[in-house]
Amino acid sequence: MKAKESAKELLSFIKEATSPYHVVEEGIKYLKKEGFEELDLKNNWKLEKGKGYYIKPYGTSLFSFTIGNNWKEGQNFRIAAAHTDHPGFRVKPNADIKSGAYRKLNTEVYGGPILNTWMDRPLSLAGRVALRSDDPFHPEMRIIDMKKPILIIPNLAIHINKEVNKGVELNRQVDTLPLFSMLEEDISDEKFFLSFLAKELGVEKDRILDYDMYIYNCEEGGFVGLKEDFVSCPRLDNLTSVWSLLKGITEGKRKEGINLIALYDNEEIGSKTKQGADSALLNLLLEKIMRGLKLSEDSLYSQITDSFLLSVDVAHGVHPNHPEKYDPTNYTALNEGIVFKIDSNQRYTFDTEAIAIVQQLCEAGKVKYQKFVNRSDMPGGGTLGPIISSWLPVKTVDIGIPLLAMHSSRELMGTKDQAYLDKLMVTFFSL
Repeated sequence: MKAKESAKELLSFIKEATSPYHVVEEGIKYLKKEGFEELDLKNNWKLEKGKGYYIKPYGTSLFSFTIGNNWKEGQNFRIAAAHTDHPGFRVKPNADIKSGAYRKLNTEVYGGPILNTWMDRPLSLAGRVALRSDDPFHPEMRIIDMKKPILIIPNLAIHINKEVNKGVELNRQVDTLPLFSMLEEDISDEKFFLSFLAKELGVEKDRILDYDMYIYNCEEGGFVGLKEDFVSCPRLDNLTSVWSLLKGITEGKRKEGINLIALYDNEEIGSKTKQGADSALLNLLLEKIMRGLKLSEDSLYSQITDSFLLSVDVAHGVHPNHPEKYDPTNYTALNEGIVFKIDSNQRYTFDTEAIAIVQQLCEAGKVKYQKFVNRSDMPGGGTLGPIISSWLPVKTVDIGIPLLAMHSSRELMGTKDQAYLDKLMVTFFSL
């Protein structure tokens, strides 16, 4: 597939994947279309060779695996992991704020967004709502996406904020609250946000028990540059990786062993949740797979010794206006292929043998690659790799495609790089 076609596929996925809940739902739609069968962690599994399965243990995490046609005991796992969440804002439980003639929403910053990039953008809402049910332990859960711009965070005019171009810190409780609507003549409704949700869901307001609503940039992604060299789009971190993993698990045709993808939530806030990578979730799933194949846990321990994990998350491309922020010899560029993320302090997970393996996979798949190391005086952030490999001791490498403007409400990638990552994931799950 040509590079631009791969990028268009990604843009179509991102357009619908507006919250972690919707990332999972879009992933399930794709897997179902490819013939994958749903499993439930509560049930006993009877797994078959040559089939693909998926599990949604929580609304914002998704796992999928295939069993090779020639699988037999002792063969290894190929695992790739990515995350479904992205930095931004979430709506607080008591969201209503009246300010003069306006209605605003009270929000909380999620993760580490570049706050000023969210100003003056058309914003929307997506997430999940819990409704009353007959069984209190099983409330009715609905996911919802407004699919239109209903919010905006307006900047303060330069005439009133004369120092703005010198750099003004935004207060998260004051400056980033989105404008929702004007006050209407009837202001008796003290819970206007709940009324709004109830109307959108077609239910009575008192049925709503709780909600988990994300604010997202509803601008569509697109190509930019003289020869459409770049893709500008919200949520590239980390839906570039999620999409490649979905393609890899469905198109990879390894006949031996077991292929698996793990799409976790909450990477942007440290992963220490039941649906995050710093949990026993993957280990429990592997144990379930062993039992579904009528094998013991001892078989799992023998199989992981030769298994492999790719932690797939975006990387930093060198910024053309600030090359001094990067290592002088180990920087990476957009459109030059996937990035090996290396850190001797294991903020990114790697070892020399593991990197050599992935380099050879790149060569087999004709995938361009490059290596990134942070400046020694500027430590970078963490990834899923070190967290997962502390729970599951397998050879692991952190990789991803390079971005500019990471954690902006619109990020920038090279048009060619998604095709490289897609090709690597298919190769990883095929050889």
